[in-house]
Amino acid sequence: MNNNEMPFEKINYILMAAGVGVILIGFMLMVGGNAESRDVFNPEVFSATRITVAPSMVLIGMGVVMYAIFKKPADNKE
Repeated sequence: MNNNEMPFEKINYILMAAGVGVILIGFMLMVGGNAESRDVFNPEVFSATRITVAPSMVLIGMGVVMYAIFKKPADNKE
């Protein structure tokens, strides 16, 4: 790799951005609503979205980012 070459290609950056987007969506799904009162229990804390879907999306997003980092550039030497 020369000093003038970029370490990643355009597809790597696109995949990284997509992975970060999936991670952000996962964290947004984890955010909970406020209870009306601190004395009242809100059962929405244990919803399937917050317990399983959101952490799964975060892990999938991290996997996409890792794949984007480790993806080798295509050899287009002509």
